[in-house]
Amino acid sequence: MNVKLSALAMVAGLFTTPVLAADLTSYSEPPVSNDSVTTSTSWDGAYVGVHGGMASSKINPFSGGKGLAVGGQAGYNADVGGAIVGGEVEASYLGDARVKVDGGSLKERHRLAAKVKAGMPLDQTLIYGTAGLAMTNFRDNGRVSGPDGWKPGFLVGAGVEQQLTSNISARVEYNYVATNGVRSFAGGVDSKKDVHDHTIKAGLNYKF
Repeated sequence: MNVKLSALAMVAGLFTTPVLAADLTSYSEPPVSNDSVTTSTSWDGAYVGVHGGMASSKINPFSGGKGLAVGGQAGYNADVGGAIVGGEVEASYLGDARVKVDGGSLKERHRLAAKVKAGMPLDQTLIYGTAGLAMTNFRDNGRVSGPDGWKPGFLVGAGVEQQLTSNISARVEYNYVATNGVRSFAGGVDSKKDVHDHTIKAGLNYKF
């Protein structure tokens, strides 16, 4: 009897061993998902934004004659060999910042600017320089009359921009704008003078 039981156990083992082996070999680890939440640090693309700050003929923030500068901008950035280059247009209200001319001062009311920019990204931070053309609209101030229309000038500046999300960034930018040959009339005297101002702005951009 013991011999028969042993023989039956051996036969059963021969049939069940391949099945167990098949089960073991067919098992595989579940796939590991590579999907993870990442924040894009790309600066490529078009954007629009708003800005606010201060305009003054003096770089001293505590000097008189300042104006509240507010406005908007739109531009496009491209990654070229690791550097970021782009262009931007902006429109600003300068809050009647005063600039000195012969016989008194004039008020700067509005400005339009077209700028090129180039910078180096440091992960989510962009350090850049900018330059371009600016058109400024002046207003009379007291007994001093200013020019009609818009006066052209040049702009240079620099800024730092920080990505907050993949679409939203915040920046601080400084601009120096010089406008040559601004005509004014005061006390019966007609004169021309080169004027300049400093603008410090903080802004937010939305990248598409």
